[in-house]
Amino acid sequence: MLKRHSLSDKRYLLNAGWIAVTLLIFSAATAMGHGGKTHADEPFSAFQAAHKAAGLYDRLIVSGKLPEKWETDLTSIDITIRGSGDQREYVVRFKRTGGDPDSVYFYFDRSGEYVGSNFTGQ
Repeated sequence: MLKRHSLSDKRYLLNAGWIAVTLLIFSAATAMGHGGKTHADEPFSAFQAAHKAAGLYDRLIVSGKLPEKWETDLTSIDITIRGSGDQREYVVRFKRTGGDPDSVYFYFDRSGEYVGSNFTGQ
């Protein structure tokens, strides 16, 4: 015996179908998009170094390893690139007004791996 579906059941199925199609379209577009990546030789940029260093810096402040003054007295963030080729390194400096030391540095290699800082955490 066949069951008859009411009009509300049909609308539900139609809406569910439209939602599924919409999700499929958006997920395909996202999967095929490159998201602004480049195919250059350098897979890591100065902007990415700043972003990564900011995350590490925030963690140091939140954990109490850097006092709150490091956040309230921050005056600048500088990014420099030193070396070339395989020796290329990104240096991100957080500078504050006064205090000793007045700067914290984070170092990343050309592929974006964290390689050190001038902060000991003690």
